[in-house]
Amino acid sequence: MSAAITAADANRYFSKLLREVQNGRSCVITSHGRPVAKLVPVTSTDSLRDAARAALLARLNAQPDAAPIGGWTRDELYEDA
Repeated sequence: MSAAITAADANRYFSKLLREVQNGRSCVITSHGRPVAKLVPVTSTDSLRDAARAALLARLNAQPDAAPIGGWTRDELYEDA
């Protein structure tokens, strides 16, 4: 279950809040009564997502560069067809 905490209190008690999140608790941070952020513990799925992203970026960076097709001017990009 998520606890709600004001942005001012989250700022004031950040160390305590961080310890609670490390222990598995999550919280919603509010500003003027409206939720603006959620602070949640890092999970193993976050690690998997980060690893997948790194693998994808490495694969994309290993791809050969596309053949150059030249540049366009701003006017050419916005020409009426």
